[in-house]
Amino acid sequence: MGLSPRGALHNGDARRMKPPMSEADFIHDYLGAHHDENAKRTRWVVALTMSMMFIEIAAGWWTGSMALLADGFHMATDAAAIGVAAFAYRYARAHVANPRYSFGTGKVGDLAGFASSLVLAMASLGIAVESVMRLLDRQTIDFGGALPVAVIGLFVNLTSFALLSGGHHHRHGHDHGHDHHHDHNFRAVYLHVLSDALVSVMAISALLAGRYLGIVWLDPVMGIVGSLVIARWSWSLMKDTSAILLDTTDARVADQVRGIVGEMDARMLDLHVWRVGPAALAVIVDVAEPACAATIRERLARLKGVVHLTVQTHPDASTSPHRGEVETGVSPSG
Repeated sequence: MGLSPRGALHNGDARRMKPPMSEADFIHDYLGAHHDENAKRTRWVVALTMSMMFIEIAAGWWTGSMALLADGFHMATDAAAIGVAAFAYRYARAHVANPRYSFGTGKVGDLAGFASSLVLAMASLGIAVESVMRLLDRQTIDFGGALPVAVIGLFVNLTSFALLSGGHHHRHGHDHGHDHHHDHNFRAVYLHVLSDALVSVMAISALLAGRYLGIVWLDPVMGIVGSLVIARWSWSLMKDTSAILLDTTDARVADQVRGIVGEMDARMLDLHVWRVGPAALAVIVDVAEPACAATIRERLARLKGVVHLTVQTHPDASTSPHRGEVETGVSPSG
């Protein structure tokens, strides 16, 4: 490639060169491999949930069944929460390349998941209060009319469950496979459907016991038990999503980073490890000179889940605010 006496590129050479990298070339897409698939399944569940919601609320008032009414109102809150989840999926995808979001929109789903946990908590409280009121003030229940509706509700919940599963195994509190375990928006939708199925099963059990065994008080008691289970799920989801929204350190990866830096006889000055999307982590490491930032970065880039990596070196005096050599970079996806 030729240079003019002043060091400028000849026109022919300039045309053959690639344009310089710009901020727009770095797209922080950390939405996860199953983002679009999960979004599609979520939209189907919204439609099913809203349809059954109207049927159960109307049937609950008509028959006087608290268990059925509780399931209907719980489905109403779920329809709203799952609708928010569907919107979150769409918003995250639409703004994935928006430079306004420094680390992409990978945590939009966690924000929606946190909102869903609040909805679950409110639904749990509402079911508990209404169940206690029905327990103290007994009402006549049309068991024959309520049972078919409750069975249909359970069928809809199981259909939604099958849609969400989609060939993946979901176990609450365990690894969901791939990035499902870390997609708290999808997990929130899953918990809403699971809680609906639980309330439906309890409603059917209470209605059968009332009709054939005369145990009328079991209907509101089942509502109370269901509210306690839903409250526990709500707390678990709230705790996990709030931790991500507050950028808590991923302890497992942080320990791996410390181990690698220690193996290279480098002195670590500062470390930040936090989640920026489902199964996606960002890492910033500060080490003291004379450590080689490029060598450390090469080792750390192999860590599973790390998609945005920055390694910086500082003068040996750890109290110095001035930075020395700086090596930054991201993976091909970031």
